[in-house]
Amino acid sequence: MMGKVRNWMMLCGLMVSMCAASTAQDKGKLRVYFIDVEGGQSTLFVTPTGESLLVDTGWPENNGRDADRIVAAAKKAGISKIDYVMFTHFHMDHVGGAPQLAARFPIGTFIDHGPNRELNDKPTVEGYDAYQKLLASGKYKHLTEKPGDVLPVKGIHALVISGDGNLIDHNLPGGGEQNSFCKQSETRPADQTENGRSLGILITFGQLRILDLGDLTWDKEMQLMCPVNKLGHVNILVVSHHGWYQSSSPALVDAIHPQIAIMDNGEKKGGSKATLETFKKDPGLETRWQLHYSDEGKSDNTQDAFIANPQGPDAGHDIELTATSAGSFSVLNSRTDETKTYSAR
Repeated sequence: MMGKVRNWMMLCGLMVSMCAASTAQDKGKLRVYFIDVEGGQSTLFVTPTGESLLVDTGWPENNGRDADRIVAAAKKAGISKIDYVMFTHFHMDHVGGAPQLAARFPIGTFIDHGPNRELNDKPTVEGYDAYQKLLASGKYKHLTEKPGDVLPVKGIHALVISGDGNLIDHNLPGGGEQNSFCKQSETRPADQTENGRSLGILITFGQLRILDLGDLTWDKEMQLMCPVNKLGHVNILVVSHHGWYQSSSPALVDAIHPQIAIMDNGEKKGGSKATLETFKKDPGLETRWQLHYSDEGKSDNTQDAFIANPQGPDAGHDIELTATSAGSFSVLNSRTDETKTYSAR
């Protein structure tokens, strides 16, 4: 019996040593965890200063599945508190997991775009009301941000691009070119839901640029990118709206010229065939990453090596990105434990 106890203690010590070695190895780097919340969104950024930003909290219920996966990612990252939780908008797959996460893990500040505007959708109202109860508890700080604001996260520059239906009104460094891809993007009606009010951010870490516009819709993309591309190029695009066809116009996708794209889709949510085709045709894109195989996408899915969760029962595998301020980065598929490295561009 004593032998078993000693072996267990040695194993625990080994695991602690491995975590310490991993943390030391990643010192000075930005770490990003694309958490599998099965067609919702939840992305954890951990800066070299140790501060953390979580974008969205996934779904509610499911026995706390999404909250548990977020906590697991936070522990893997070696943090004991999430400093900032930002909601892109108030649809249930983005804000719904907040109460369960708050019950499991310390949170400092919540960030949003302001009041819910989609008052005719019951699930959205319920998700927003549950979030308001958290704020009313007085346990958390609260910030409302608008385009042009910079999130107070140390170690990165997180500029708000969109929020509450408004967009940044000036060209960013590297932006301002006439956007020829506007001609390839049809005009679509204005979105009236919370999607079009998404709080979107452009994260700059040295030479690296990461764009996450939440579920910002096609019509808003056209306003942001036409007739000129206000944003310039990015290295990493978090594919808007889980890869659904309501977003990802050529005016955005082709003009920003992403080095890689990461899609937080589910097997049966997001990953629209039309969207997958758009990314498949992008000649400058080095890799298409997906959290799930898309049932709708069929042959247009990316290669198996770049899918965290293949067709079939979900196993909760994530995609992990580690970046240097010089612009190089690597992406790990936690299912295969294989890493692909990218040079600065």
